[in-house]
Amino acid sequence: MSMHRKLCVFLATLTLTCVSFAQTSDVKRERIRGDIVSLRGDVLTVHRQSGDTVSIEIKRDVAVTALKAVKLSDVKVGSYVGTPAIAGPDGKLTATSVLLFPEAARGTQEGHFAYDFGPNSTMTNANVDSLVTAASGRELQLSYKGGSNTVTVPENVPVVTFAPATRADLTSGKKVIVVVTPDQQGVFEAHVVLIEKDGVVPAL
Repeated sequence: MSMHRKLCVFLATLTLTCVSFAQTSDVKRERIRGDIVSLRGDVLTVHRQSGDTVSIEIKRDVAVTALKAVKLSDVKVGSYVGTPAIAGPDGKLTATSVLLFPEAARGTQEGHFAYDFGPNSTMTNANVDSLVTAASGRELQLSYKGGSNTVTVPENVPVVTFAPATRADLTSGKKVIVVVTPDQQGVFEAHVVLIEKDGVVPAL
């Protein structure tokens, strides 16, 4: 495969991942977060954070993607980012991580909506309008179609972007996030897999 085609396939994978991780509530998909127990054929066994163990069918064309660490200074005015965050009692948003989208994925699932980190968790995919250093961390002023908000990014929050990965990275003990739909037999079907790689754990 040529380098150009590899790049096109990789960017398509990134876009698919971005869309899947930012699905709104009308799509019956969920995220499974946990540790890999095993991969046998096309069945991935994962011990979930909730304590149970589940089986996930991963077909050969399912996208497998990783993350790599970048710096908050890599986020510039004009960048397109995703920020899972927790809303405080005063409504102010504090980021739990920052995802710097590649330029090819700009505009993916743009907006602000509820997320599945628990009560008061949100996800904002938006353009960075300004960056201000505040006492509690750096503040990102974000705008998206239909609105805007400000998210505080504490110093210890991971900042990441996408990196390539393959099925060979799906080994026992690694942290994983899988976007799935359940089938009638209780086995989940994977759509996208986000895998720990080079010490960077997925935390979206």
